[in-house]
Amino acid sequence: MRPACGWGAVLALASGLACAQGTKAPQAQGQPQEVALSCEAAYLPARTTWTRLVNIGYDQQRVRTVQIDGVPVHTFNVRDTVILTSIDNERIQIDTATQTWTSDFRGLATSQGRCLRR
Repeated sequence: MRPACGWGAVLALASGLACAQGTKAPQAQGQPQEVALSCEAAYLPARTTWTRLVNIGYDQQRVRTVQIDGVPVHTFNVRDTVILTSIDNERIQIDTATQTWTSDFRGLATSQGRCLRR
């Protein structure tokens, strides 16, 4: 039996990957789950690529924690499948459905990239 797909931001990622693979998403009762992403973000105008490591903790109800490069973010907002946050003046958007990273560093630099599940 296939899991219900498309339910919540990170749950969409976990379920979506399970749906694509035809397997069940992990569902431990009361235990928080975590999705780890490796995002290759290309920064302009410097034309450099950084690997950004994102850990998203969630439970059956909602996203609980977000870490970027091992640093916990203090505030984040979830809109559909997009996690909005900031760290060190960089405004970051992580779309868990399309597995993409976009960011803006106060208009001085921008980045875009793809994320892969680790």
